[in-house]
This record gives sequence, structure tokens and C-alpha cells, in this order.
Amino acid sequence: MKNIFLLSFISLFLLFSCDDLATAKQENYVEQNYTKTEFAIPMRDGIKLHTTIYSPKDTSRKHPILMQRTPYSSAPYGVGKMKTKIGPNVHLMKEGNIIVYQDVRGRWMSEGVYDNMRAYIPNKTKNQSDEVSDTYDTIDWLVNNVENNNGNVGTWGISYPGHYATISTIDAHPALKAASPQACIGDFFFDDFHHNGAFLLSYFRAISLFGTYKDTPTDTAWYSFPKMNTEDQYQFFLDKGPLKNLNEYFQYEKLDINATASKNKIDDFFWKEITEHPNYDSVWQRKGIIQHLDKVPSSVATMVVGGWFDAEDLYGPLETYKGIEKNGKDNYNTLVFGPWDHGKWARTGEKNYVGNYYFGDSISLKFQKEIETTFFNHFLKGKGDKNSGLPEAYVFDSGKKEWKSYDAWPPKNIVKEDWFLSENQALTSDKKTVEKINFISNIKRPVPYSEDIKTVFTPRKYMTDDQRFAARRPDVLVFETDILTEDYTLAGDILAKLKVATTGTAADWIVKVIDVHPSETKEKNEKLQNHLKMSNYHLMVRSEVMRGRFRNSFEFPEPFTPNKKTNVNIKLQDVFHTFKKGHKLQIQVQSTWFPLIDLNPQTYVDNIFKANEEDFKTQTHTVFTDSSIEFSVLK
Repeated sequence: MKNIFLLSFISLFLLFSCDDLATAKQENYVEQNYTKTEFAIPMRDGIKLHTTIYSPKDTSRKHPILMQRTPYSSAPYGVGKMKTKIGPNVHLMKEGNIIVYQDVRGRWMSEGVYDNMRAYIPNKTKNQSDEVSDTYDTIDWLVNNVENNNGNVGTWGISYPGHYATISTIDAHPALKAASPQACIGDFFFDDFHHNGAFLLSYFRAISLFGTYKDTPTDTAWYSFPKMNTEDQYQFFLDKGPLKNLNEYFQYEKLDINATASKNKIDDFFWKEITEHPNYDSVWQRKGIIQHLDKVPSSVATMVVGGWFDAEDLYGPLETYKGIEKNGKDNYNTLVFGPWDHGKWARTGEKNYVGNYYFGDSISLKFQKEIETTFFNHFLKGKGDKNSGLPEAYVFDSGKKEWKSYDAWPPKNIVKEDWFLSENQALTSDKKTVEKINFISNIKRPVPYSEDIKTVFTPRKYMTDDQRFAARRPDVLVFETDILTEDYTLAGDILAKLKVATTGTAADWIVKVIDVHPSETKEKNEKLQNHLKMSNYHLMVRSEVMRGRFRNSFEFPEPFTPNKKTNVNIKLQDVFHTFKKGHKLQIQVQSTWFPLIDLNPQTYVDNIFKANEEDFKTQTHTVFTDSSIEFSVLK
């Protein structure tokens, strides 16, 4: 089964860290205590989905079912081949649960054809199917056919499997009692491959994972990843030029991308979907799941989990929690957010880092034992009422480095405060005179998102990267407070209310919120890159991009009028961070972030994926000092 374990993208939801090996006895735990069976479960339209069931050998009592549906393989396949660890965590594995993995429709050993973010069909006819019905039919089969189950089902998953956990809650089967969507995709126009309409160029190599066609079951990878043949992704994408020059990497009938062929031909159905639909049109709208969270019944308890420094799926879990909270007045719905990157809460390492930044010890272990296990046990084995013993919101303050519990998220005692991007690099609580601050956005020298020279499958560590390298560039505007004389805690979303202009007709706008540490800050991270020091460390707390053409509508883009002052609002996802006494709060504003996102031509074209080289122009951008940042401040 080549390539199954080559996917760093898939490693984002692996259950446990490979660098934290257990003893030989523990490694054999599943084999010694579980029996594995495999079934092809029929759906209502006749398609059969490959399902692997791990049942406890202890048949003296009935067990609940914990299920994960995945596009990333339920391997290993075949008699006698078993996973070494199963379930959401080691506690739930050892306490005795029936653990189920299923390849979703069209993936790996399941029949059918895969549809990326397959759209929900609200009013299905008898034989119509979607992921909601596939989940319902699977649960129905499991509770009626798996021996020794107690009739209660829970679902969980991280990243794409987290999306399928969300799916399970919609028009849910009566046996589904608990679901934990974790780092769950909510909408592909705002998660993973797009951020506010900007294309995440850094995810280029992951496209084929989702867009290579197959229509027969297989236990072998049918896709391959583009070979970049470089350790310098910045230069690679800069040399490639316009996005349309990447089409050749998605022509799968060609053995050599240098062979002569039509540069416009595309075999990858996901890349074709991305390039043909640059706006938030009906194709993307129907794939979103957030708008259907009014269909989550109160009979399903939900625990939404995410990481404050998740580069891939931050929008999804926050909007999933808020969507259920808004629509499900009687639902048990709790939020857990910690100092993690993508899926790290499922790993078993004692020390918790994100990139160069250290947050503390045993944070993930505490979550697994005290939060995740408590949630599933209460709703699958216990009373199942709303008195679970868990708070409504269990969130980690990434500045103070401590957990807090609240009865609502955002907390009820927050106020909105505006800080202005003033002259002389000052971030001020009051508006000064209105002035222009200009900078040149050179499309030949875009601002890098990281100072590292590297090629990665998908970027992660940049979310906590030291931003000094960017602050020292002339095309990055910097605004910061004086040294804080008391703690200042942000809890909730952030709204950048920019007032800008450009000499061109198109531009991107990126805003970063940064915690500038004191010069006397001590080193605590043994994994800190050698060239860095914690002294004056510029920790990126939150960042976001807005593709300027979408400033008024994601569905109907529009150009800028050259040199005209224009409002551009950018919603930055929630934070929970205390800027401590002695620190400074800094804002950076820039227009390129390469190659995290693709280059904006800075000349308006209908479809950037089809832009020509001559469309790309260096422009001068302006930020006006009546621009402000609206914070949610905890009082």
C-alpha cells in the first residue's frame, strides 16, 4: 500500500505521535484485546463502503461504538493486519469501545466516485445519497449488526475526518449520541485551500490527493504528488510565474511535464474546480456545511476541538461551534481550543510546542484524559444528560499559558475597543490626524511568509513564527503600542477596518497581530531554531488575508478605482491571548505573503488562475491613519 504513510497532510490526524513509542506490550494491545472484521456496508443507492470494525474481546458487557469516517484510508486492510492504536486516545482504546473506521465513498476500498466536500441534499428522494445519508445508513447497519454494542454511537475525526464528524450530526441517526468534530473543515472557500478568496499556493502539492479520479476500490495509492525538485519553494513559485503555468502538473496522462502538450489541459478534477471557480459561486456555496447546522438535533452532544495556531482549519471549528450554538438552543455544545497546530492535541508528547514557541507540558495529555475521554464516556456510557462536568468553553490563554473555563464563547464580559494605525509606527487608542502611509508592492520581491528556506507539503510552523524578519522590510507597515503597563487580554474575534488606496486596480491586504516580547525574555524552547532568540521575539498571534476584489462580496468581485480611498474590512479569527505587562502589541500590514498565498497581479482580471504574465504589475499602496483594529477585550 505505497504512499499511505508518506502523506504529511494525513499525519495531521494520526492518533498518536510516532516519536512517543510505547513498550512492546502496549504496541500489541490492539491485537491482544480486539478482534478486527471488515465489511462492505451497503448504502441506500447500492454503493458499498469499506468498513473496518475493532471489537473488544471482552464480551461480558456491551460497548458503545466510536466511528471515524475518512478519505485517508482505514488501512491496514486484510485478515490479521491491525492498527497498533485505535480510537481518539489511549484511554478510550483501553476502556473498551467498539472502534470503527470507514473509507468514505470513492476513496480507497469503498465503491463509488469521490466528490470533494460533497454537497448536502436537504430533501432527498428515496435513492438519493450524500454524506449525511451515507453516515446514517452506516450507523443503522452498525447498531443492528455489530454484536455487543449498547446502542450508543459517537463520531470523531480531525481535519477532513472532522468534517465527516460534523456531517454525522446533521439529520442524525437516533443512535448517535455524541460527536466531536476536531479541526473540522467548514467551507473550502475559507478553510485550507482558500482564505477569504486568496488561493493558498502553499497547498499546491496536496491538490492531487483530492482531485485524482478513480472509480474502483483499491488498497494502493492511485495519486502522486507533484515533484518540485527544490528545497526553495519561494523561488520555485516565483520562477513559475502565473498560476496557469502550474496546469502542467495536473496533466496525468503525461509522463514528463516538459513534453509538448496543451498548457490549458487539466486532468485533476479538484484543480479544475479551483481554477474554473475563482469566486464564491454556487459550486463552493453548496459544498459548505456551516449553513446546515440548524439541522443538528438536540439528541446529539457536540464537542468542537481546535488549535489556536492551526494553519489549515481554524475557521471551520470556530464557525461550527458558533453555528450549532446559534441554531441549537437546547443542544449540549462545548468548545475546546488549545495552543496547538493541526491535530496536535491527539499526540502523546509531553512537551507542547508550535514551531519555535513553547506553551507548556502535558497540555495534550490533559485534554485526552480529562476532557475528551470524559465527554465520550458521559454520553456513550453514562447518564448522557447536560451535567457532563465539562465547561461550555475550555480555552487556553496563549499569552498567560493557562487554561480557563467559561460559560460562553466569546466570554460574556468582553468589550470592543478600536486601536488606530497612526503615524510614526504608533498603535494608538485615539485617532490622530489623517495621513497617508505609502509602500511599494513589488511583484518581483513579494514578502515571504517565512524566513526559512524550505519546501513543505503544507505549512504549519509559521503560525507562531518570529515576525522580526518581516517588520524590517519597507513593504511591511508596522504599528505598535508603548510597553504595556498592565495585562491586556483579547478573547474573541478581531476586525481590521482598513482604509486604503492603490495605484492599481487589484490588491491583497494582510493583517498580522503580534506579541512583542521583552528583551529579557528567557529561552525555554529546546527546539528553538539556532538563529533565533526569545529576546524581543515577535510572536504572531493571529493573521489573515483579504483578496481586495472580495471586499464587498465573495460572490461578485470588483476592481479598485486607482488612487481612491476605499474601505477594506478583514475579519481575523478568534484569539484568546494575554499581552502581558512589559510586552508590546504590534500590527503589521502588507500586501503579499508568498508563497503562502498566490500573487495578486495587482491589475484586475476576471480570473487570477488564468492571468497572463503581463497582467502582473508593481504598484504603490496606501494605508490611511484613520484605519483601525477592533479587538474583543476581556474585562
